[in-house]
Amino acid sequence: MPTEQLINELQSFGVRLVDPKAGGDSRRGGAGPSDHMPMTIGGNTVMIPVHNAPAFESPYLVARPDRAGRSRVSRDGVDIGEVKFQLRPRFYERETADGIPYSKIATLHGRDVLATTILQTCIRYQSRTKTCQFCAIGQSLSAGRTIERKTPQQLGEVAKAAVELDGVTHMVMTTGTPPGSDRGARILCESAVGVKAVVDLPIQGQCEPPDDDIWFQRMKDAGIDSLGMHLEAVTEPVRARIMPGKAQVKVERYFKAFEAAVPVFGTGQVSTYILAGLGDSKEDILDICSRLVRIGVYPFVVPFVPIAGTPLESHPTPPPAFMHDILQPLAAMLRDSGIRSSDIKAGCGKCGACSALSTYEKRGQP
Repeated sequence: MPTEQLINELQSFGVRLVDPKAGGDSRRGGAGPSDHMPMTIGGNTVMIPVHNAPAFESPYLVARPDRAGRSRVSRDGVDIGEVKFQLRPRFYERETADGIPYSKIATLHGRDVLATTILQTCIRYQSRTKTCQFCAIGQSLSAGRTIERKTPQQLGEVAKAAVELDGVTHMVMTTGTPPGSDRGARILCESAVGVKAVVDLPIQGQCEPPDDDIWFQRMKDAGIDSLGMHLEAVTEPVRARIMPGKAQVKVERYFKAFEAAVPVFGTGQVSTYILAGLGDSKEDILDICSRLVRIGVYPFVVPFVPIAGTPLESHPTPPPAFMHDILQPLAAMLRDSGIRSSDIKAGCGKCGACSALSTYEKRGQP
């Protein structure tokens, strides 16, 4: 089975683990993708669901790994490929001077990216009439797996250790949306300054489009190397149904923000996260992607993965064929434009672990 096809299969269906403790730490709750575990397949480190409803009923089974973390994935008793689990990051063993474990401040995503949610609360999450129905930003906080606000000093301390101990090469900073018209840009600036003061680590900042485009230059000046402003869904009816609060910021405002941000950060250094499987058609997603690529934005399309405890916990994942029909033409579109995930300085597109998109990109290279 081709690597990109296997990744699509495993990300859509998830896997059952013979040994539930295999692979060490996995992510539950929080902002962004969750309920998954990093596994390396064909040289690509990807995030595979292991804790949600599809995974519990998955036809794919991953055997107990050997001492090197290697294992086999099978379907109906037939081996179809090898996976390798990651070792527990060494920086997880440390804690701050006031006793906060580093893992509560930032976590390892994929193979070499440090990720943090600076503000673990969100104005969209306070009411079920406004919340993004796929989001679990409050779960990890209520479970005690993180803290509400990470200071610039804490982020710098953890980032430095992650670089020195675990070879982290870039960092993702996201945040719940706070009150105010900057929509999180201010807190991203403060945090980036704190990290860059102690370690030279490329950073992607992620927030909703601020009301004033001046924040793009401020974020760049603060040390943010690339920017993510995430559409999630691409048509207004789906956005209104799935994320009624965030949908108040219309798609056209996102595009105006993209057009203002690209000259500041550079072509390919502004990206957006699109969740396939929430109701947008393949044609809708590819039409938006074409428009994004034309203005220099990298559209990172990933399969929707339901998170336990959210309103969409029983929502189906997209079929692997649906993802293939999006990712194959999208990869060709990106190659033709000269926009490549490997050229992104930091962030989700560069990491690529939540989608097979970068694998499709590589497959089409001469």
